[in-house]
Amino acid sequence: MGNIGPVQLLLILLLVLLLFGTKRIRTLGSDLGGAIRDFRKGVSDDGSTSDDAGNDASPAEKTDSGASDSAKPGS
Repeated sequence: MGNIGPVQLLLILLLVLLLFGTKRIRTLGSDLGGAIRDFRKGVSDDGSTSDDAGNDASPAEKTDSGASDSAKPGS
């Protein structure tokens, strides 16, 4: 009784089309697609800048820590 089949989905789709109309649904779909595209672009931009900054700092830290470690045993 709780399962939604293809017939029920078709009826729901028909009701949505009747209530909102095709033009409004198309507008909502394009707005949603644009929002998702902007979100993905923002996430990829943020990820690349933080990865680049982390990669630049890591070799310098490794070099500094390696120099201090080699100085300790020689003392």
